[in-house]
Amino acid sequence: MNSVQSMRRFQLRHRTREALYGYGFVLIWIVGFALFTFLPLIQTFFYSMNQVTVQATGIELVSVKWANYSRALFTDPNFVQLLIEYVVETIVSVPIIVIFSLMIALLLNQKFRLKGLFRTIFFLPVVIASGPVIRELVAQGATSVPGITNTSAVAEFLLTLPSSLRNPVQYLLTSFVLILWFSGVQILIFLSSLQKIDRSVYEAAAIDGASGWEAFWKITLPSLSTTTLIIAIYTIITLSHFSENKVIQYIYSNTYAVQGGIGYASAMSFAYLFVLVLLLAIVYVPSAIGAKRRAS
Repeated sequence: MNSVQSMRRFQLRHRTREALYGYGFVLIWIVGFALFTFLPLIQTFFYSMNQVTVQATGIELVSVKWANYSRALFTDPNFVQLLIEYVVETIVSVPIIVIFSLMIALLLNQKFRLKGLFRTIFFLPVVIASGPVIRELVAQGATSVPGITNTSAVAEFLLTLPSSLRNPVQYLLTSFVLILWFSGVQILIFLSSLQKIDRSVYEAAAIDGASGWEAFWKITLPSLSTTTLIIAIYTIITLSHFSENKVIQYIYSNTYAVQGGIGYASAMSFAYLFVLVLLLAIVYVPSAIGAKRRAS
């Protein structure tokens, strides 16, 4: 009896120790998030409700309540137009990046020579795509296909499209290289998930007469459903804080403008955050509902 009780106490102490280790690792992130993200968010929201004036003696705040938000969403046509373009470009870019990443991951998961070299090549843009480098590449036109929309055939094709589809298609044609530039991390995530699928499942499917195409749709894709959701969310966030994002550049240009300043820029930042959260919800909620239905 005493041995059983001592064993239970040992297991309890072991679980407590493991829990403390886990909380210790999480605590580092919580403290960092609170200091460098949550508190600045509260301060930014407070600024968005005020007219902020930076003076030599300090920061002067004059409460304007929701006037900055009203101006950003109903008075400033440039900001609203940039938000619409951001939503459209994100909706166009995310499926292309996800599909391209999956295709490359499937190819890199095969057995062939110099596989490590090709993996490095596809991940290389992630390493060099820092702010100054990508800014210089965009300025030189290296991230787009030059002159593709200037050809007569493409120009006529764009004119035949409805106005609601013309801008997304034009963005896709001119920024296709830049879209694929963001696929490095996604390829690695897909690749690691593909390597975790049990090969015996494919062998059993082949014995039952399933073709490679059927195995892809009935084994590979269902096994990658969670990974696909994670990659879609990661891609949206990556595109949203990209240094060459026009919305971010517009907000930054208004930070110290005479008309508006920090308060107006803060209001635009929260409006932009709301649109970002809405896009993430559009991606996440249907996946969560589908997962619950499959589980039930």
